[in-house]
Amino acid sequence: MYEKITPPDTGSRIGFSNGEPIVPDNPIIPFIRGDGTGVDIWPAAQKTIDAAVQSAYGGKRQISWFKVYAGDEACEKYGTYQYLPQDTLDAIEEYGIAIKGPLTTPIGGGIRSLNVALRQIFDLYACIRPCRYYAGTPSPHKTPEKLDVIVYRENTEDIYLGIEWRQGSEIADKLIAFLNNELIPATPEHGKKQIPLDSGIGIKPISKTGSQRLVRRAMQHALRLPKNKQQVTLVHKGNIMKYTEGAFRDWGYELATTEFRVECVTERESWILTNKEKNADITLEENARQIEPGYDSLTAQKQAAICAEIENVLNAIWETHGNGQWKNKVMVNDRIADSIFQQIQTRPDEYSILATMNLNGDYLSDAAAAIVGGLGMGPGANIGDACAIFEATHGTAPKHAGLDRINPGSVILSGVMMLEFMGWQEAADLIKKGIGDAIVNREVTYDLARLMEPPVDPPLKCSEFAEAVIKHYH
Repeated sequence: MYEKITPPDTGSRIGFSNGEPIVPDNPIIPFIRGDGTGVDIWPAAQKTIDAAVQSAYGGKRQISWFKVYAGDEACEKYGTYQYLPQDTLDAIEEYGIAIKGPLTTPIGGGIRSLNVALRQIFDLYACIRPCRYYAGTPSPHKTPEKLDVIVYRENTEDIYLGIEWRQGSEIADKLIAFLNNELIPATPEHGKKQIPLDSGIGIKPISKTGSQRLVRRAMQHALRLPKNKQQVTLVHKGNIMKYTEGAFRDWGYELATTEFRVECVTERESWILTNKEKNADITLEENARQIEPGYDSLTAQKQAAICAEIENVLNAIWETHGNGQWKNKVMVNDRIADSIFQQIQTRPDEYSILATMNLNGDYLSDAAAAIVGGLGMGPGANIGDACAIFEATHGTAPKHAGLDRINPGSVILSGVMMLEFMGWQEAADLIKKGIGDAIVNREVTYDLARLMEPPVDPPLKCSEFAEAVIKHYH
């Protein structure tokens, strides 16, 4: 089946049913070591994962690791520019779950990004990035412990689809001419807008299917959280991009209030319900004035639409959500993208799951990670309905490769996400305990050591940090 790799002799494949993994006690899991510092951080991560599984299950469960290749290491084995060999793709498809270290961006190989390619090939539409604080981790923020969010980033659409044309190319010139001469004039709301003739052109597709399947996963995750964290915030720039980002928001609300109607309430619905709870005899107009600023200055048509909205909400969910019942539901709200960047710093404890499109999610997850200690402590997962790949979120840092000094936390915590996805929560909890205790005891690698007060000298090596984490399992 494979050209240059051989699966383990023992172990079974992980299957999927309705988007959820079916995990045997001895799963075969492909791993990609990673480029650059992958040579250091993967062995450390594997050691901590194996030790946690052993400690938690005493041999009743065990991972059979299957080494596969991508990035520079793949080129060494398969030939020049073979950054993502078919062997690797076949193995990931066959065994369902994989984990990888950081991968370099190919030069001259025709693939813009190996990470993006893997997401698109396997339709891994949900990029999940939890950002929580481990006590003792150096942070530029005064109260990093208040931030505990999970970013659900749509992975397959937006500008990351990579459909664009270079300025001055024949197709770009044709497209600009068609837009300027045909489509823009035919759309009255665009007025006399024109695209400069010397522009590069890219497109930003946002689909209803892509948006709603992401929000569906975010809602399912919210239902597994403690009650005080059951909230999904739709992050968008719909005030400017109404038919892409604004549509993402609208489709998100639609999905939540149909498929999860019994389990959720929107922020606006909660206002309507609260007003009636405070005053059982409140009229539709009085309720409208309280939820809609400037109601009295609106046109009669708009006023009527708001009153109709309130009447529909009360008729539909008062019995199931009124009289405070909504407080035990998943709260669904939305925030403008630039606003949420400020709010995760000024009001971090008000947010839980942030569901957003590709580009906003890229920025937002890195910004949130910075608050809790940086990308070195930031895990990531890319999940679809029939496959999942867990990954380090930082780069390859080749100048540190082979020095046994880099922080393996990102891959270790990605392993935690993998174990949780598999349903092996006991092993996942051991690793989280081990990392937390190691940091509190100032047993850290140089990136954290130099930022602590006072600085830790000497810091632990990469391999020593793994040992420190394992030590705290018991």
